[in-house]
Amino acid sequence: MPLIHTLQIHEPDSFYEELVNAQRDMPDDQAQRMLAKLVLLLANQVGDRAVLSEAIRVAAGQPAVTT
Repeated sequence: MPLIHTLQIHEPDSFYEELVNAQRDMPDDQAQRMLAKLVLLLANQVGDRAVLSEAIRVAAGQPAVTT
């Protein structure tokens, strides 16, 4: 399964708002832990190591691998 580069989130603005609001009153270290937990939960949902590795590369600003 390749990494999807097109928007798939229904109502992305409300998702972003929910994400920001979830950590709004947290100290920075707690907000970072929450985001790390969220990443791990979502990575578990994806499950495909190749897709996860590709996502890490893209998020780090490296070019996507084309096949």
